[in-house]
Amino acid sequence: MSQNLDLAVVGNCSWGGLIDASGRLVWACLPRFDSDPIFPALLDQRPDGDGSFAIELLDLAASEQHYDGNTPILVTTLRDRAGAEVEVRDFAPRFEHYGRIYRPTMLIRRLRPLRGDPRVRIVLRPRCGYGAQHPAVTRGSHHLRFVAPGLTLRLTTNASISFVADATPFVLDRPIDLILGPDESLTASIEGTARDFQERTSGYWTEWSRTLSIPFEWQDAVIRAAIALKLCHFEETGAIVAALTTSIPEAPGTERTWDYRYCWPRDAYFVIHALNRLGTTKTMESYLAYIGQLAASAADGRLQPVYGVGLEANLAEGTAPELAGYRGMGPVRIGNQAYLQPQHDVYGSVVLAATHSFFDRRLLHPGGRRLFELLERLAEQASRLWDQPDAGPWELRGRNHVHTFSAVMCWAACDRLGRIATRLGDGRAPHWRETAARLRGAILERAWSPSRGSLAAQFGGDQVDATLLLLSGLGFLPADDPRFLGTLAAVERDLRRGPYLLRYAAADDFGVPHTAFSVCTFWYVEALAAVGRQEEARELFENMLARRNRLGLLSEDLDPATGELWGNFPQTYSMVGLVNAAMRLSKPWEDAF
Repeated sequence: MSQNLDLAVVGNCSWGGLIDASGRLVWACLPRFDSDPIFPALLDQRPDGDGSFAIELLDLAASEQHYDGNTPILVTTLRDRAGAEVEVRDFAPRFEHYGRIYRPTMLIRRLRPLRGDPRVRIVLRPRCGYGAQHPAVTRGSHHLRFVAPGLTLRLTTNASISFVADATPFVLDRPIDLILGPDESLTASIEGTARDFQERTSGYWTEWSRTLSIPFEWQDAVIRAAIALKLCHFEETGAIVAALTTSIPEAPGTERTWDYRYCWPRDAYFVIHALNRLGTTKTMESYLAYIGQLAASAADGRLQPVYGVGLEANLAEGTAPELAGYRGMGPVRIGNQAYLQPQHDVYGSVVLAATHSFFDRRLLHPGGRRLFELLERLAEQASRLWDQPDAGPWELRGRNHVHTFSAVMCWAACDRLGRIATRLGDGRAPHWRETAARLRGAILERAWSPSRGSLAAQFGGDQVDATLLLLSGLGFLPADDPRFLGTLAAVERDLRRGPYLLRYAAADDFGVPHTAFSVCTFWYVEALAAVGRQEEARELFENMLARRNRLGLLSEDLDPATGELWGNFPQTYSMVGLVNAAMRLSKPWEDAF
């Protein structure tokens, strides 16, 4: 297993999987992002490829990987010690078909010999029940069926079924195709289907990438981040998950292992902001529709901090004892206890995200009176809860405080409602403007730490956290306000570790955190740019780009001493942070030539 999350993402906005540097599918939850991991090898290394879908080149000496242009089609080249080479192309079909987007729960693997007489072994050994069982297997003339509770997969191939079923090594003397997907018979040839689907999938993503609004600088990094963000979009409902994985620890030897295969409304504002900058209006509108569903289903305007991709509210947390964990570091968690926590910033996050609906004239479904009324219920909650203790943005499990960021996001809910009401010509505009002004004044008074000369992370406290860097971008304080400059200086003193930023430095339920939170470093980059420290911001940004894995992807955390990636992967927050920072720092196109 890679020692630096050197994994590639494949997917089609219906499912997503991770492939390691040697071409093994080591993680895939099917049929959707939060389902049972049918390929759980990332979290449970067992002999003989159990829990993976591997294309093994015997006597492997080296491997290389890249994406095919601006697509998520992965190309892996394997080379043995004698110089024989094999190419593997992996992709999940996605293209327009009969006026709809065709995105089946399917992985297509195309193998072809490039040089010499490569001997390969195909190992296809899914598991189910979170690693506790193996599916029943049946065999046909050109297919294998894997029957698990609630899911049946069919592998259709023009390779020898015996070789695949028994993982028998053989000489790859011609191209072969492996189509793993729904339990349905193909109506065309295997090779023709694989070739056609590859061409159409490549065409879809190439055209999608062409429509992106990108900065002049760092174009490849932004395009790859945008594709990764898109692959975390569960298109059926519009949800965008925090990551595709569960329980990759935030640091070695810690029980900070969480299930991120869900949708946090807290992320909504930042994700919508990035999608808007990228010009991906369809994805943005789909996510806004999901946010609208949350607002409509919120009883009495009450929101919880995390939901399932299908709007599920109950995400009861348990563990999967049959899975040892990433590099043997457990526990592996299923579900997320945070759904029970009070986190008051969620109200501002949802209102901020939905505000786009009222001001973006490109959208087919702009916000109107009904959405405004739903958002008012959320803002009413924000106006009641802004000074009440909660678990805060970092979801502390052992204690509640009045967190400055939560209070500021409650202010943001009221502030944006005032702007929306003004836009609609609604008579409630003065009420929301006055409420926002009252909250802002009280927050500035109660969050200020005279001893530090900065705002504090909690009312009446003197410690800082990285969310305070967002106060300028949210419009709460101007970037040149002495109170923001003092806060920035305090954050730098307490949280900066070399070129990286911790989210906070105080001990929590699991001790003192040691890894840097990647998005916090991007927030820091944007804050530096906002106060005029442009060159320093660019240097830190370039360093973060260098920390991406070989495929241009980031996880949640990294080790400040080694740069090693930790935490769930690929992390939506991190990729969004990259996009937003690049957009802020890049020289404009009109000044580029």
